[in-house]
Amino acid sequence: MSYSTENIRNVALAGHPAAGKTTLFEALLQAGGAIQTAGTVERGSTVSDFDPIEKQRGHSLDVGIASIDHGAAGQQQIHVNLIDTPGYPDFRGPALSALAAVETVAIVVDADTGIEYGTRRMMEYAKARNLCRVLVVNKIDHADADSARVLQELRDTFGPECLPLNLPADNGKAVIDCFGSTAGDSDLGPVAEWHQKIIDQVVEVNETVMEHYLDLGEGGLSGEELHDAFEQCLREGHLVPVLFCSGRSGVGIRELLDVAEKLFPNPAEGNPPQFRKLNGQGFQPVDALPDPRRHVIADVFKIVNDPFVGKLGIFRVYQGTVKKDTQLFVDDGKKPFKVGHLFKLKGKDHVEIDQAIPGDIAAIAKVDDLHFDAVLHDSHDEDQIHLEPLDFPKPMFGLAVDAAHKGQEQKLSTALHKLAEEDPCFTVEHEAETNETVIRGLSDLHLRVNIERLKDKHGVEVKSRPPRIAYRETVAGKAEGHHRHKKQTGGAGQFGEVFLRIEPLPRGGGFEFVDEVKGGTIPGQFMPAVEKGVRQVLHHGAVAGYPMQDVRVIVYDGKHHSVDSKEVAFVAAGKKAFLDAIAKARPQVLEPIVDLEVNAPEQHMGDISGGLASKRARINGTDSARGNEIIVRAQVPLSELEGYAAELKSVTAGRGRYSLDFSHYEPVPPQVQQKLVEAYKPRTEED
Repeated sequence: MSYSTENIRNVALAGHPAAGKTTLFEALLQAGGAIQTAGTVERGSTVSDFDPIEKQRGHSLDVGIASIDHGAAGQQQIHVNLIDTPGYPDFRGPALSALAAVETVAIVVDADTGIEYGTRRMMEYAKARNLCRVLVVNKIDHADADSARVLQELRDTFGPECLPLNLPADNGKAVIDCFGSTAGDSDLGPVAEWHQKIIDQVVEVNETVMEHYLDLGEGGLSGEELHDAFEQCLREGHLVPVLFCSGRSGVGIRELLDVAEKLFPNPAEGNPPQFRKLNGQGFQPVDALPDPRRHVIADVFKIVNDPFVGKLGIFRVYQGTVKKDTQLFVDDGKKPFKVGHLFKLKGKDHVEIDQAIPGDIAAIAKVDDLHFDAVLHDSHDEDQIHLEPLDFPKPMFGLAVDAAHKGQEQKLSTALHKLAEEDPCFTVEHEAETNETVIRGLSDLHLRVNIERLKDKHGVEVKSRPPRIAYRETVAGKAEGHHRHKKQTGGAGQFGEVFLRIEPLPRGGGFEFVDEVKGGTIPGQFMPAVEKGVRQVLHHGAVAGYPMQDVRVIVYDGKHHSVDSKEVAFVAAGKKAFLDAIAKARPQVLEPIVDLEVNAPEQHMGDISGGLASKRARINGTDSARGNEIIVRAQVPLSELEGYAAELKSVTAGRGRYSLDFSHYEPVPPQVQQKLVEAYKPRTEED
């Protein structure tokens, strides 16, 4: 290894589907000498899309990771860790996981189609994580490309801080630098005009630089002053660079790497991620410093269950140096593991290395305790440290699954567990009420792909039942509940009595359990049992069999017996008192509402609007798009969208497409709640 932390650049390629991220990834690998010939998505020969299902479908389903070295011969080169992320919102879990490992997110925009839904969402996610954002306009040499329109669109949508560092020229067959140069003309006008806009934007972020600039002009600024001000602009979001290129032809690719070398932040310059440590006062912020001599702190941002090397944990080093034979702890584990092999990734290939320094991305294999978001460290001083959690979309779609062949139940359970380890937005639940295994994901497509993986990768076929909607329950009012649990069966009996109040919390408020018992009427050792009973109702629901949320439970009184009071009695009393209160507090069933965005030819506007109106949708607006297309934005109950893909395909002759994201929960209409309550057949329990 011949590079230092200051020479590392970590960059994730993100954005809308079909913007050309994987093709751009290949072009960068070829320009950096990592591969001789760039593969293509069409031939299934790319480094990042190596999974058979990805090749079959022709788009990324998971992240691909590789690295290159770039720089002039004989000079110190930069080491660029590149992460190719899926564009489809159905597979956003792995894409967002990658944001935890980089300083810079390059959001790729199609020069043909311009800004789309995925562009806006990834810009929002990157901004929320305080990452440096770069917009890369790809396919500038296509016949339908309109770079001037796309640049104006970017500036109108994301603000005037979006400024080009280079410009397309000769109808997209070349690019011209407009950050370090003032000479020449481009497809978007004189270079000097854009250069001046960049300088004006950069210098105003730093008072000292601004004073020098006003006194001496641009020529009086040192390269170091300009670089530091530029880097500050990136960190603060005061400047969002726009770069033009074509991944297919290679136009602008080396220029993109040159910009990464000179201007993208290294791990010591980017906004540091927030670690936090749990102590007696709650969570306290912890700074992980990119010093190779300090204790190791690394975060596992990706798990891969490889059939040849076993469980692979891919991690980013934030502090210290991970070497072969290093002893590392996983989270708060007491027993360390030994790093037997350390890898860099090149798609599906693993290249063995001796060490990983601060800022670098590496992988270790065959450590069973590894999991997504695990913190690796080499000292108990770093126990209780965790990275600030990412805000993942909620898995809203569900399928009940069973093994298609008898005797494969355990194999299915193991395979589902492995898939859930690899994708933070794919979950597996066992529902005791129905004795069903339910998988949940971001869409029907997300679930179907994972069912394909069960068969292709793990050799398990499943039967599935129609999608189940992730309804929730809550209460609309305040109420009091009471239950006395008393059993006498000869010998020692059971006794516990609980009085409690409940009240609604704001939507998204979760659950709060409050102990206001005075005078020891419920001894402290039994209060966890009361909470356990309450949580049983939270998990299984009270009126329609769905988990309950947004409620506060206040236990204020009760009674106990010196001999007969036991934990089981207070579990039962807490549960029944909670159910008693819910029945009086206007229980409600909540349904997930999603943000829907539909792209379709303009002539189908009436059919689309009418169809959405029949689904209880609220249309929030429409916009015109290029090519006589319209964009319809609406909020729709998720339950109404079953079969919408086929419906949209039918009314638009196959030319319509849509994307959706979870927005919020809200109460279902009374008639819908009545149907859900009637369909629920709670399991009878003995008192």
